[in-house]
Amino acid sequence: MPTDIDSSATMTKADLVRQVYENIGFSKKEASDLVECVLEIMKSSLENGEKVKVSGFGSFLVRQKDPRRGRNPQTDQSIIISGRKVLIFKASPVLKACLNESAGVNG
Repeated sequence: MPTDIDSSATMTKADLVRQVYENIGFSKKEASDLVECVLEIMKSSLENGEKVKVSGFGSFLVRQKDPRRGRNPQTDQSIIISGRKVLIFKASPVLKACLNESAGVNG
């Protein structure tokens, strides 16, 4: 596992499929179907207001933000920012420890 963190690196869905293909031994089609299925289940659960908890990784949940008063910084005009749903991710203590360990941070 690399100790340097490259902030420009991004893992994509295709990268996940490739990792499943290489590490598990599924065909590329099976790996793609598996990743797609897992992501679809997570998305559907979140849309239904359920919390998605992945042990050792973290939790995803949707919160409702109420409408609030804001200000347009260009015109200084007061506006109302509409309410909306936001996705929250909270990393598990296991993931946090892993990240800090790999970064060489002593806690």
